[in-house]
Amino acid sequence: MPVRLIESLATTAPLAEIFSDHSVLRAMLDFEMALARAEARLNIIPQSAADAIAQAAKAGDFDGATLAGAALRAGTPAIPFVKALTERVRASDSAAAGYVHWGATSQDLCDTALVLLLRQTQSLLESDLDRLEQALFRLAEQHKDTVMLGRTLLQAAPPITFGLKAAGWLGAVSRSHRRLENGFQHSLVLQFGGASGTLAALGEHGLAVAQSLATELRLTLPDAPWHTHRDRFAELVCTCGILCGSLGKIARDISLLMQNEIAEAAEPSGAGRGGSSTMPHKSNPVGCTITLAAAARVPSLVSSFLSSMVQEHERAAGGWQAEWSIISDVVGATGLAVASMAEVADGLTVDAGQMRENIGATRGSIFAERAMMLLGHKLGRDTAHQLLEEAVRRSVEQKRHLSEVLGQMKEVKDRLGPDDLRDLEKPEQYLGSADEFRKRLLASSRRKKSGGKE
Repeated sequence: MPVRLIESLATTAPLAEIFSDHSVLRAMLDFEMALARAEARLNIIPQSAADAIAQAAKAGDFDGATLAGAALRAGTPAIPFVKALTERVRASDSAAAGYVHWGATSQDLCDTALVLLLRQTQSLLESDLDRLEQALFRLAEQHKDTVMLGRTLLQAAPPITFGLKAAGWLGAVSRSHRRLENGFQHSLVLQFGGASGTLAALGEHGLAVAQSLATELRLTLPDAPWHTHRDRFAELVCTCGILCGSLGKIARDISLLMQNEIAEAAEPSGAGRGGSSTMPHKSNPVGCTITLAAAARVPSLVSSFLSSMVQEHERAAGGWQAEWSIISDVVGATGLAVASMAEVADGLTVDAGQMRENIGATRGSIFAERAMMLLGHKLGRDTAHQLLEEAVRRSVEQKRHLSEVLGQMKEVKDRLGPDDLRDLEKPEQYLGSADEFRKRLLASSRRKKSGGKE
């Protein structure tokens, strides 16, 4: 199913297909068929009824638009869906029609169908996350010695390496990947409780049917039905929110590095990518833009889901009904953000020469801290700080390098030798533990692949 035009910047084609009417109907039918098979296996309904239900369970025979309209009057798509399925079964076997949806309730059907859809999304998200992590790992290794400006509050700061920056991005993505795996693991559980969550309609066979149904659907059987306990879905939704935030941070960094006056990195280009409708010279950060849009949308969706968690007693009025669209929107936006950043990272161009030029353009002012620490041992930190403030002021006003200005200040000449001043503005000599931090971040991401701990 193609992405609808209004969703073109909100999801991917594969995720749109997973949440399409046909796919939703298929998941709902899978639940009903599995329930009938489980109950027939336990001799609760006739095998002939299970066979008739399976025969009628063809998603293409159901009209999603009609069911959607009826859902507005029923308060759930389950009621018109079960009615439509029952009628199709009755057309071939009137006796079997009475066993459709046997012992289940509407929320059992809808929740489990959603779980089945989420299981399909997991492989898509994790595949793109793997691709993104591999690309960031490569960047962190390739640019371990590529020096660039550190930037704090959008101002030039002492140097770092691009390898460390990429490793920092990788660390955040890797941590979210682990959270996402846990979120899916906890969410992919069967919902089956009947009217009040006790399976009373099935008598002494309730737990046996539940276990058989979970086995049929390849889902975990929880300790008890969870009709109004939405913490599992909340964990997954919140994890998506955290992941989108981390992806948005990466996208913000890269889009800023792509500014013409910075020009240190560039997204991959190609036909139809990043152009402007009016300015032929432009190459816009489209992958970053799409990711930032997701990072802007998802927090409010997460908040909406958390608000919907306050559900009354054994069945909610409004809270549960809010969830389908919220979860599909969150997963769609997250999947698009991950896919977009995987493409960006995979083809990112890094201009190491421009990074060094931008360091040079500061005329050494970013090394004021280094000079202050050298002088601080001899003058005291406060005195050294005041001296460097004056030196930087002169450097900026006179457009001269900081080392040159310092070399003409008597307080400095008496305490720092020519070698100190000559090496002051060499970025490679003021990186501190940058590479150790980079290596630690990479090692942590590798441990994730092998199932280890942080």
